[in-house]
Amino acid sequence: MCPRLSNSDGSRPASGSVRPDATVSLPPAQADEPLSEGDLDPDPVAQFLTWLADARSAGILFPEAMALATADAHGRPAVRHVLLRGVDERGFVFFTNYDSRKGRHLSENPNAALVFLWRELDRQVSVTGAVERTSVEESAAYFSTRPRDAQLGAWASHQSQVVASRDMLEVAFGETAARFDGQDVPLPPHWGGYRLRPETIEFWKGRHHRLHDRLRFTRVADGGWRLERLSP
Repeated sequence: MCPRLSNSDGSRPASGSVRPDATVSLPPAQADEPLSEGDLDPDPVAQFLTWLADARSAGILFPEAMALATADAHGRPAVRHVLLRGVDERGFVFFTNYDSRKGRHLSENPNAALVFLWRELDRQVSVTGAVERTSVEESAAYFSTRPRDAQLGAWASHQSQVVASRDMLEVAFGETAARFDGQDVPLPPHWGGYRLRPETIEFWKGRHHRLHDRLRFTRVADGGWRLERLSP
């Protein structure tokens, strides 16, 4: 069931406006479901995987989509959506062009934040931590699984750079396709993965009256996790 914005009287807000009293209609099972400390796995990565599985089971489109926030050396931020491509005890993995804006940010300031929003379940997960590149072997292994056109696009597109027209992009793609005709497309030297090593992982559950449940795991010196409740 997709959430819908509605005013307190049940009417829809005017186009282009969001009323301060607007609420989101949720299935009854999720409308005020509590989240307590005892509900969470003591391993926050395992708990994240449980919630990700719930999102997939709920039929949410692109449950692996996450907002990735970065900042340059001067603290100027940028945010975009990318797809999670792996997660384990080492961290959260995504892939991109190293020469893109996000890549340049991470070379200057190797810290980032992720947010997953599963609105149909009234859940969010926020993750912060330091970021490092994955190995070339790990990047190549993932690149080999991508559709061929996506592989060609990684070579053809100078991500985040100004391009004069769509036609020029299409020409570059065609030239790249001709270049690798009849052969496997290799991993571009400017393309690969990043792994965010989590320092905090926060689980958020929407509740009535904006009294949401927020439970945050913070990495401690011995490698374990401290769990705290935050005010909404």
